[in-house]
Amino acid sequence: MTRLLTVILNWRTPDMTLRAARSALVAMQEISGEILIVDNDSGDGSEERMREGIAANGWSERVRLIQSGHNGGFGAGNNVGIRAGFADGGRPDFVYILNSDAFPEPEAIAALLAHMDAHPNVGLAGSLVNDPDGTLHLAAFRFPSLLSEIEGPLRFGPVSRLLARYRVWMDVPAHTGPVDWVSGASLMIRSELLDEIGFFDETFFLYFEETDLCRRARDAGFETHFVRESRVEHIGSVSTGMGDWARVPQYWFDSRRHYFRKHHGAAGAVAATMLHAAAAGLHRLRCRLMGRDPGDPPHYLRDLLRHELRHWRRANRGEAPA
Repeated sequence: MTRLLTVILNWRTPDMTLRAARSALVAMQEISGEILIVDNDSGDGSEERMREGIAANGWSERVRLIQSGHNGGFGAGNNVGIRAGFADGGRPDFVYILNSDAFPEPEAIAALLAHMDAHPNVGLAGSLVNDPDGTLHLAAFRFPSLLSEIEGPLRFGPVSRLLARYRVWMDVPAHTGPVDWVSGASLMIRSELLDEIGFFDETFFLYFEETDLCRRARDAGFETHFVRESRVEHIGSVSTGMGDWARVPQYWFDSRRHYFRKHHGAAGAVAATMLHAAAAGLHRLRCRLMGRDPGDPPHYLRDLLRHELRHWRRANRGEAPA
């Protein structure tokens, strides 16, 4: 019988995490396995609140809670749960990563497992994701590339049409099937894949970690699929605070640069930033001439270039990449 380990990472959202666990329990009624909640060193009483909730709901047979002891980010926290495995020391056939602010519908988890059982070459599978009001999220994507670093920040219709097949953001696919990468809010992973390529790269604190995992899976010969039959409600940005960002945080720039350096080399990482900056600069110039707001976060372009310059200076001093 297929055994599933569901990992839910908590950082200061105990009530919402318990709600995610409740939804996962319903979706796992006919599935053998456990739910493992990892508190990512919240330090706000989350751990105690969730232990009380697990006991009060009588979930102790199927839901465990462990403490990471250190907030190393999304990938590191989920890796703690994957390494911990089942309470009996057994090995899961699949690992399901579920965000603390994501709530699978009753058939969502079974749909992912059924699809992967039917397609042994699929190493990862993601869900159709929607807001509480039913609005669909972008949940399937293309890998970032040098050309996507022109198309995205330039935001100019003729160029976007010319480079459409390099655009990272995809319209929600009309059918289940292969894509480059999927959202980590609801992500099913075959354990055989993790055995072959390893877990999440913990250099990424937040963002790009699932992109990297799907990229490594492709390089190892596995496919990533988007599964429309698996539907998950996702509030979004609750733990990360992305919706309230006044300024793009350093860790986003770090993750972006690490991704390009890892998959396109040191020269490729620099080229990606220069292309991005040039395209974004042209977009700003066009907006200024048209009297429009460019729509970027405050100081975004300046912060991007300062980040690249800082790394360039480190490299010239012979220091290891950060």
